[in-house]
Amino acid sequence: MTKAHPTRSPELPECWPAFRLTDWKDTYTTLHMWTQIVGKIRLELTPRVNHWWNVPLYVTSRGLSTSIIPYGNRHFDMEFDFVESKLIIRTTDPKTASVALAPRSVADFYHEVMSTLRALGIEVKIWKMPVEVADAIPFDEDKVHAAYDAEYVRRLWRILLSVDEVFQVFRSRFVGKSSPVHFFWGSFDLAVTRFSGRRAPERNDPDPVLRKIMQEAYSHEVISAGWWPGGGEIKEAAFYCYAAPPAPGFAEQKVRPDGAFYHSGMGEYLMMYDQVRNAPSPSAALLDFLESTYAVGATTGKWDRAALEAK
Repeated sequence: MTKAHPTRSPELPECWPAFRLTDWKDTYTTLHMWTQIVGKIRLELTPRVNHWWNVPLYVTSRGLSTSIIPYGNRHFDMEFDFVESKLIIRTTDPKTASVALAPRSVADFYHEVMSTLRALGIEVKIWKMPVEVADAIPFDEDKVHAAYDAEYVRRLWRILLSVDEVFQVFRSRFVGKSSPVHFFWGSFDLAVTRFSGRRAPERNDPDPVLRKIMQEAYSHEVISAGWWPGGGEIKEAAFYCYAAPPAPGFAEQKVRPDGAFYHSGMGEYLMMYDQVRNAPSPSAALLDFLESTYAVGATTGKWDRAALEAK
Protein backbone atom coordinates (compact mmCIF):
# COMPACT_ATOMS: atom_id res chain seq x y z
CA MET A 1 0.00 0.00 0.00
CA THR A 2 1.47 3.34 -0.99
CA LYS A 3 1.82 6.14 1.53
CA ALA A 4 2.43 8.81 -1.08
CA HIS A 5 0.60 12.08 -0.70
CA PRO A 6 -1.87 12.77 -3.52
CA THR A 7 -0.23 14.74 -6.31
CA ARG A 8 -1.64 18.00 -7.56
CA SER A 9 -1.60 19.57 -10.97
CA PRO A 10 0.57 22.73 -11.18
CA GLU A 11 -2.60 24.50 -12.31
CA LEU A 12 -4.32 23.55 -9.04
CA PRO A 13 -2.22 24.98 -6.19
CA GLU A 14 -3.04 24.23 -2.58
CA CYS A 15 -5.53 26.65 -1.06
CA TRP A 16 -4.66 27.73 2.48
CA PRO A 17 -6.01 31.29 2.83
CA ALA A 18 -4.91 33.91 5.35
CA PHE A 19 -6.96 33.65 8.51
CA ARG A 20 -6.99 35.95 11.53
CA LEU A 21 -9.16 35.34 14.57
CA THR A 22 -9.64 39.05 15.20
CA ASP A 23 -10.96 39.56 11.66
CA TRP A 24 -13.96 37.32 12.14
CA LYS A 25 -14.41 36.77 15.90
CA ASP A 26 -17.99 38.12 15.92
CA THR A 27 -18.98 35.99 12.93
CA TYR A 28 -17.23 33.02 14.55
CA THR A 29 -19.34 33.38 17.70
CA THR A 30 -22.57 33.59 15.72
CA LEU A 31 -21.72 30.69 13.40
CA HIS A 32 -20.65 28.60 16.39
CA MET A 33 -24.15 28.94 17.84
CA TRP A 34 -25.81 28.18 14.50
CA THR A 35 -23.79 24.97 14.08
CA GLN A 36 -24.76 23.98 17.63
CA ILE A 37 -28.46 24.38 16.81
CA VAL A 38 -28.17 22.16 13.74
CA GLY A 39 -25.87 19.72 15.49
CA LYS A 40 -28.27 19.32 18.39
CA ILE A 41 -31.07 18.48 15.96
CA ARG A 42 -28.92 15.67 14.62
CA LEU A 43 -28.04 14.57 18.16
CA GLU A 44 -31.70 14.46 19.19
CA LEU A 45 -32.90 12.36 16.25
CA THR A 46 -30.07 9.87 15.64
CA PRO A 47 -29.11 6.72 17.57
CA ARG A 48 -26.14 7.24 19.86
CA VAL A 49 -22.91 5.96 18.35
CA ASN A 50 -19.80 5.08 20.36
CA HIS A 51 -17.70 8.10 21.37
CA TRP A 52 -20.59 10.43 20.38
CA TRP A 53 -19.95 9.92 16.67
CA ASN A 54 -23.60 10.70 15.99
CA VAL A 55 -22.91 14.29 17.09
CA PRO A 56 -20.53 15.87 14.52
CA LEU A 57 -21.00 17.51 11.15
CA TYR A 58 -19.03 16.66 8.00
CA VAL A 59 -17.16 18.76 5.45
CA THR A 60 -18.82 18.84 2.02
CA SER A 61 -18.17 20.46 -1.35
CA ARG A 62 -20.40 23.33 -0.19
CA GLY A 63 -19.87 23.60 3.57
CA LEU A 64 -20.90 21.40 6.50
CA SER A 65 -23.58 18.70 6.61
CA THR A 66 -25.38 16.60 9.20
CA SER A 67 -25.49 13.63 6.79
CA ILE A 68 -28.78 11.67 6.67
CA ILE A 69 -31.05 11.92 9.72
CA PRO A 70 -33.89 9.38 10.16
CA TYR A 71 -37.36 10.67 11.00
CA GLY A 72 -40.03 7.96 11.19
CA ASN A 73 -40.35 6.49 7.70
CA ARG A 74 -38.70 9.57 6.22
CA HIS A 75 -35.15 10.92 6.14
CA PHE A 76 -33.66 14.39 5.82
CA ASP A 77 -30.37 16.20 6.01
CA MET A 78 -29.25 19.74 6.79
CA GLU A 79 -26.32 21.39 5.06
CA PHE A 80 -24.66 24.73 5.64
CA ASP A 81 -24.05 25.90 2.07
CA PHE A 82 -21.31 28.49 2.54
CA VAL A 83 -21.10 29.13 -1.20
CA GLU A 84 -24.66 30.45 -1.52
CA SER A 85 -24.98 31.45 2.16
CA LYS A 86 -27.93 29.36 3.20
CA LEU A 87 -28.83 26.39 5.35
CA ILE A 88 -30.50 23.81 3.11
CA ILE A 89 -32.91 21.22 4.53
CA ARG A 90 -33.59 18.32 2.15
CA THR A 91 -36.09 15.54 2.72
CA THR A 92 -36.79 12.24 0.95
CA ASP A 93 -40.32 13.48 0.07
CA PRO A 94 -38.52 15.26 -1.74
CA LYS A 95 -39.39 18.60 -0.10
CA THR A 96 -36.62 21.15 0.28
CA ALA A 97 -36.40 24.41 2.21
CA SER A 98 -33.67 26.85 3.15
CA VAL A 99 -32.79 29.42 5.80
CA ALA A 100 -30.63 32.43 4.93
CA LEU A 101 -27.14 32.76 6.37
CA ALA A 102 -26.85 36.51 6.81
CA PRO A 103 -26.37 39.05 9.58
CA ARG A 104 -29.14 37.99 11.98
CA SER A 105 -29.38 37.05 15.64
CA VAL A 106 -28.99 33.53 16.95
CA ALA A 107 -32.56 33.78 18.28
CA ASP A 108 -33.89 34.73 14.85
CA PHE A 109 -31.99 31.88 13.19
CA TYR A 110 -33.19 29.37 15.81
CA HIS A 111 -36.85 30.32 15.41
CA GLU A 112 -36.71 30.19 11.61
CA VAL A 113 -34.94 26.82 11.56
CA MET A 114 -37.53 25.32 13.90
CA SER A 115 -40.48 26.79 12.01
CA THR A 116 -39.01 25.59 8.69
CA LEU A 117 -38.66 22.07 10.06
CA ARG A 118 -42.27 22.15 11.29
CA ALA A 119 -43.42 23.28 7.84
CA LEU A 120 -41.67 20.19 6.45
CA GLY A 121 -43.52 17.99 8.96
CA ILE A 122 -40.51 17.51 11.26
CA GLU A 123 -41.08 18.10 14.97
CA VAL A 124 -38.00 18.15 17.19
CA LYS A 125 -37.13 19.68 20.55
CA ILE A 126 -33.55 20.37 21.56
CA TRP A 127 -31.84 21.58 24.70
CA LYS A 128 -31.53 25.28 23.91
CA MET A 129 -28.45 25.98 26.03
CA PRO A 130 -25.13 26.21 24.15
CA VAL A 131 -22.28 23.97 25.30
CA GLU A 132 -18.53 24.44 25.68
CA VAL A 133 -18.76 28.25 25.72
CA ALA A 134 -18.52 30.85 28.46
CA ASP A 135 -21.49 33.08 29.33
CA ALA A 136 -23.91 30.89 27.38
CA ILE A 137 -27.25 32.39 26.30
CA PRO A 138 -30.17 30.10 25.33
CA PHE A 139 -30.53 30.01 21.55
CA ASP A 140 -34.06 31.40 21.55
CA GLU A 141 -32.99 34.36 23.71
CA ASP A 142 -29.68 35.24 22.09
CA LYS A 143 -30.07 38.57 20.36
CA VAL A 144 -26.48 39.56 21.16
CA HIS A 145 -24.66 37.52 18.51
CA ALA A 146 -25.79 38.52 15.03
CA ALA A 147 -22.70 39.00 12.84
CA TYR A 148 -22.13 37.14 9.58
CA ASP A 149 -19.29 37.88 7.17
CA ALA A 150 -20.01 35.55 4.25
CA GLU A 151 -16.61 36.00 2.62
CA TYR A 152 -14.76 35.09 5.81
CA VAL A 153 -16.97 32.05 6.34
CA ARG A 154 -16.09 30.91 2.82
CA ARG A 155 -12.45 31.32 3.81
CA LEU A 156 -13.10 29.06 6.81
CA TRP A 157 -14.73 26.52 4.48
CA ARG A 158 -11.73 26.55 2.13
CA ILE A 159 -9.47 25.77 5.10
CA LEU A 160 -11.75 22.95 6.24
CA LEU A 161 -11.64 21.47 2.72
CA SER A 162 -7.84 21.52 2.67
CA VAL A 163 -7.50 20.16 6.19
CA ASP A 164 -10.12 17.46 5.57
CA GLU A 165 -8.17 16.25 2.52
CA VAL A 166 -4.95 15.86 4.52
CA PHE A 167 -6.74 14.26 7.47
CA GLN A 168 -8.30 11.71 5.11
CA VAL A 169 -4.83 10.75 3.87
CA PHE A 170 -3.60 10.44 7.46
CA ARG A 171 -6.63 8.31 8.36
CA SER A 172 -5.96 5.99 5.41
CA ARG A 173 -2.58 5.05 6.86
CA PHE A 174 -4.11 3.33 9.90
CA VAL A 175 -5.78 -0.08 9.91
CA GLY A 176 -6.84 -0.01 13.54
CA LYS A 177 -10.03 1.64 14.72
CA SER A 178 -10.24 5.26 13.60
CA SER A 179 -12.92 7.89 13.75
CA PRO A 180 -14.25 9.55 10.62
CA VAL A 181 -12.88 13.00 9.89
CA HIS A 182 -15.60 15.05 11.52
CA PHE A 183 -16.46 18.53 12.76
CA PHE A 184 -17.43 18.86 16.43
CA TRP A 185 -19.77 21.82 16.83
CA GLY A 186 -19.27 22.02 20.61
CA SER A 187 -15.57 22.83 20.38
CA PHE A 188 -15.78 24.01 16.73
CA ASP A 189 -12.92 21.86 15.50
CA LEU A 190 -12.26 19.37 12.72
CA ALA A 191 -10.76 16.18 14.16
CA VAL A 192 -9.65 12.62 13.45
CA THR A 193 -8.91 10.08 16.20
CA ARG A 194 -6.94 6.85 16.28
CA PHE A 195 -7.49 4.09 18.87
CA SER A 196 -5.02 1.65 20.39
CA GLY A 197 -7.72 -0.98 20.95
CA ARG A 198 -7.24 -0.96 24.73
CA ARG A 199 -9.73 0.37 27.26
CA ALA A 200 -8.77 3.56 29.08
CA PRO A 201 -8.96 4.05 32.86
CA GLU A 202 -12.29 5.19 34.25
CA ARG A 203 -12.74 8.97 34.29
CA ASN A 204 -12.75 10.83 37.61
CA ASP A 205 -14.15 14.21 36.51
CA PRO A 206 -15.81 15.84 39.56
CA ASP A 207 -18.96 16.84 37.65
CA PRO A 208 -21.05 13.64 37.24
CA VAL A 209 -22.65 14.85 34.00
CA LEU A 210 -19.30 15.77 32.50
CA ARG A 211 -17.85 12.50 33.72
CA LYS A 212 -20.54 10.53 31.89
CA ILE A 213 -19.97 12.47 28.68
CA MET A 214 -16.18 12.20 28.86
CA GLN A 215 -16.27 8.52 29.77
CA GLU A 216 -18.17 7.79 26.57
CA ALA A 217 -15.80 9.96 24.53
CA TYR A 218 -12.64 8.49 26.07
CA SER A 219 -13.63 4.94 26.98
CA HIS A 220 -10.58 3.67 25.06
CA GLU A 221 -7.04 4.94 24.57
CA VAL A 222 -6.83 7.52 21.79
CA ILE A 223 -4.52 9.85 19.96
CA SER A 224 -6.55 12.67 18.47
CA ALA A 225 -5.52 15.42 16.05
CA GLY A 226 -7.43 18.38 14.76
CA TRP A 227 -7.68 21.96 13.56
CA TRP A 228 -9.25 24.76 15.60
CA PRO A 229 -9.78 28.51 14.88
CA GLY A 230 -8.21 29.47 18.21
CA GLY A 231 -9.37 31.20 21.36
CA GLY A 232 -8.35 31.84 24.95
CA GLU A 233 -4.60 31.47 25.35
CA ILE A 234 -4.22 30.44 21.71
CA LYS A 235 -4.72 33.67 19.82
CA GLU A 236 -4.83 32.25 16.29
CA ALA A 237 -5.86 29.11 14.44
CA ALA A 238 -3.82 26.01 15.22
CA PHE A 239 -3.43 22.30 14.64
CA TYR A 240 -3.27 20.09 17.72
CA CYS A 241 -2.56 16.55 18.81
CA TYR A 242 -3.12 14.96 22.21
CA ALA A 243 -3.14 11.49 23.76
CA ALA A 244 -5.81 10.39 26.21
CA PRO A 245 -4.61 9.22 28.59
CA PRO A 246 -1.10 10.60 27.96
CA ALA A 247 1.71 8.16 28.75
CA PRO A 248 4.69 9.19 30.89
CA GLY A 249 7.13 11.14 28.76
CA PHE A 250 4.55 12.14 26.14
CA ALA A 251 5.00 15.87 26.78
CA GLU A 252 8.81 15.82 26.59
CA GLN A 253 9.30 14.51 23.07
CA LYS A 254 10.70 16.24 20.00
CA VAL A 255 8.14 16.57 17.21
CA ARG A 256 8.19 17.87 13.65
CA PRO A 257 8.22 20.23 11.86
CA ASP A 258 10.42 22.76 13.63
CA GLY A 259 8.13 25.25 15.33
CA ALA A 260 5.64 22.68 16.62
CA PHE A 261 5.55 22.71 20.42
CA TYR A 262 3.90 21.23 23.50
CA HIS A 263 1.45 23.50 25.36
CA SER A 264 1.42 22.40 28.99
CA GLY A 265 -1.79 24.27 29.82
CA MET A 266 -3.74 22.50 27.10
CA GLY A 267 -1.85 19.21 27.33
CA GLU A 268 -1.44 19.14 23.55
CA TYR A 269 1.17 19.51 20.85
CA LEU A 270 0.36 22.54 18.70
CA MET A 271 1.43 23.89 15.36
CA MET A 272 0.07 27.25 14.31
CA TYR A 273 -2.00 27.42 11.13
CA ASP A 274 0.20 30.17 9.66
CA GLN A 275 3.25 27.93 9.91
CA VAL A 276 1.49 25.34 7.77
CA ARG A 277 0.04 27.91 5.36
CA ASN A 278 3.45 29.47 4.73
CA ALA A 279 5.31 26.17 4.27
CA PRO A 280 6.55 25.26 0.75
CA SER A 281 4.00 22.44 0.83
CA PRO A 282 1.30 23.03 3.48
CA SER A 283 -0.10 19.51 3.06
CA ALA A 284 3.32 17.92 3.53
CA ALA A 285 4.00 20.07 6.61
CA LEU A 286 0.67 19.12 8.15
CA LEU A 287 1.18 15.40 7.43
CA ASP A 288 4.61 15.63 9.04
CA PHE A 289 3.04 17.12 12.18
CA LEU A 290 0.30 14.47 12.27
CA GLU A 291 2.67 11.55 11.79
CA SER A 292 5.27 12.91 14.20
CA THR A 293 2.89 13.62 17.07
CA TYR A 294 1.05 10.33 16.55
CA ALA A 295 4.38 8.47 16.69
CA VAL A 296 5.23 10.19 19.98
CA GLY A 297 1.90 9.19 21.50
CA ALA A 298 1.94 5.64 20.15
CA THR A 299 5.55 4.98 21.14
CA THR A 300 5.33 6.36 24.68
CA GLY A 301 1.95 4.67 25.07
CA LYS A 302 3.36 1.30 23.89
CA TRP A 303 0.77 0.82 21.16
CA ASP A 304 1.13 -2.23 18.90
CA ARG A 305 2.15 -0.12 15.94
CA ALA A 306 3.04 -3.04 13.70
CA ALA A 307 -0.54 -4.31 13.94
CA LEU A 308 -2.25 -0.92 13.74
CA GLU A 309 -0.46 0.91 10.94
CA ALA A 310 -0.91 0.31 7.22
CA LYS A 311 2.07 -1.27 5.51
